[in-house]
Amino acid sequence: MRPTTTPEGTRRVQRLWLTGAEKTLLSIPTSFSPPSSLLPPPTSPNGSGLPAARSPLGSHLDLFCDINPMGDSTSPSDGPAEPRRKSKKPKYSRFTQQELPACKPLLTPMIVVTTFALIGIIFIPIGLASLSASEQVVEIVYQYDVDCIPEQSQNDKVAFIQSSVTNKTCTRTLTVPRHMDGPVHIYYELDNFYQNHRRYVKSRSDKQLRSKASEKVTTNCAPEATTSDGSVIVPCGLIAWSLFNDTYSFAIDSKTIEVNKKNIAWQSDKEHKFGNDVYPKNFQMGGLIGGAKLNASIPLSEQEDLIVWMRTAALPKFRKLYGRIETDLDANEQITVTIQNNYNTYSFEGKKKLVLSTTSWIGGKNDFLGTAYLTVGSLCLFLAMAFIVLYLLKPRTLGDPSYLSWNRNPDGHY
Repeated sequence: MRPTTTPEGTRRVQRLWLTGAEKTLLSIPTSFSPPSSLLPPPTSPNGSGLPAARSPLGSHLDLFCDINPMGDSTSPSDGPAEPRRKSKKPKYSRFTQQELPACKPLLTPMIVVTTFALIGIIFIPIGLASLSASEQVVEIVYQYDVDCIPEQSQNDKVAFIQSSVTNKTCTRTLTVPRHMDGPVHIYYELDNFYQNHRRYVKSRSDKQLRSKASEKVTTNCAPEATTSDGSVIVPCGLIAWSLFNDTYSFAIDSKTIEVNKKNIAWQSDKEHKFGNDVYPKNFQMGGLIGGAKLNASIPLSEQEDLIVWMRTAALPKFRKLYGRIETDLDANEQITVTIQNNYNTYSFEGKKKLVLSTTSWIGGKNDFLGTAYLTVGSLCLFLAMAFIVLYLLKPRTLGDPSYLSWNRNPDGHY
């Protein structure tokens, strides 16, 4: 690095910052005499051409200063110029810079009123139709977790449900409130059961469920991955281990009503998530029995109770389909229900309910959907009327320059 003189008689010192992002040119008068540290190093007295020793200050200036006429070239003795660092600036694009043609609607009072009115006119009929469909659904809901415990065991429900010798059969009579068109769906409802718990949700092996070749893949299934002797459990994991095992049977006037348990699971689950060559193996063979057992001679793709249970619920209160009654149920009929109360919800203060329900075009009974549509539609109609009143009472001409701040206040302020 050595000082040079431009044709105009001005030396320019270019300071190169360590970031390489900014260069500052300093103009120095011709009368400026640079310190010895900025001058070229003197050659050795022996004529070898080697530079003599330099002061520490000179070495620092070599790192931070590049003195040349125009700031972008060096003398031949300085060697090749350092390549310019590539810019990190993103490639220009009209899309990323938001310069594409766009439609920006002008929100005039008429457009605002029309929009709110249309939303209200559309949403209110949908809400009324949804509420009407929900009202047509007939439901019978019976909570049996407390009623099906004998009086002498009410103080220790956990011991009762865990006993292997106690008779847990419970018989109750339900009355049909209104005519129920078939098919009548049978659900079991659990409350305070957190199937969405992270540890519980992950405790399964989808590869094992899907293919026999992967039955030893039990990475996430602990503690229900293998038996005490190391044999693989199929299906493994806490979800399968806790399979719901209460059973229901129905009769009217001592005549048994058949419950159809076919096609209660999603077809996509049966075809793609559970293999037809995967059979239960070593299931519920441990010392701690969790839930229902599985038939070892039936492939998992046909065990629909398991498939329904393995589709975990998002909320602690949920219903799962148990089966269907294909016949109609008349009003005021007495249904005798025999319940095998086996599933332990008493350890975590859970609740169990039996639900018989018809369906409509929106599914089961659901007042929330219709109420939400009615609320939003009514609010939009109210806003439309409010904007009309405001426009009539205090109209504002579109684009009126009198509303500009400097026109409203001589000082140009609000």
